[in-house]
Amino acid sequence: MRECSKSIIRRLHDPNFMRSYFLGDGLDIGGKPDPLALYRELFPVMTSVRTWDIEDGDAQFMTGVADASFDFVHSSHCLEHMRDPAEALGNWLRILKPGGHLIITVPDEDLYEQGEFPSAFNRDHKWTFTVYKTQSWSDKSVNIIDLFGSLGVDCDIRRIEVIDATYRHTLPRYDQSLTPVAESAIEIVVRKRAANEIANKGRLPLSNQPDEEIRIHLNQYRDDQKTLRANNQSASPFHNKSPL
Repeated sequence: MRECSKSIIRRLHDPNFMRSYFLGDGLDIGGKPDPLALYRELFPVMTSVRTWDIEDGDAQFMTGVADASFDFVHSSHCLEHMRDPAEALGNWLRILKPGGHLIITVPDEDLYEQGEFPSAFNRDHKWTFTVYKTQSWSDKSVNIIDLFGSLGVDCDIRRIEVIDATYRHTLPRYDQSLTPVAESAIEIVVRKRAANEIANKGRLPLSNQPDEEIRIHLNQYRDDQKTLRANNQSASPFHNKSPL
């Protein structure tokens, strides 16, 4: 219930969402009836966000959407409805520009389904999700680490987090997503690697130099470190027990 809305306050306090993840023009897959577009003005570097839902086409394939079309792709509680999560994610990553972010939220199987599948709370769920288990009570369980790790070399996993700060573990079995506050979810953020990163086998530093003021201050950090080392050659750090 209104899972995207529940995430907004949490995300507003995260600098990554404010300056990096929700940057530029985005697509919100499966956004209805709680689209990210409702909150666009709260994220100042988000230029626009289009809501994509069933009337726009099958989110499994994103047919008609060109490769590298969007700066970010967001999807809240949609992946569990896909017939093939890996194929869907591959297409969501396909339409993302290099350097852009894929932000996905899925229900955590223990926090949401709570030991029953098919889901007692949403019969259209085709999969359950966990960050990683060697064994699960669900025969449709998907390990997030395995799933996203299978997406290929351009998938740069930046975040996998169980979102349970407002979840009440002392309650008996109950769909806590019905409440105004509880999130029973896993949030995943993936950055799409650029071609040069793939070729270099890593996101290596740029060769261009910052402006003069930045160089002066960063070089001073290095000079300060040299001064400290030069004046403490006879003693290891944090071993001086002499009186103050």
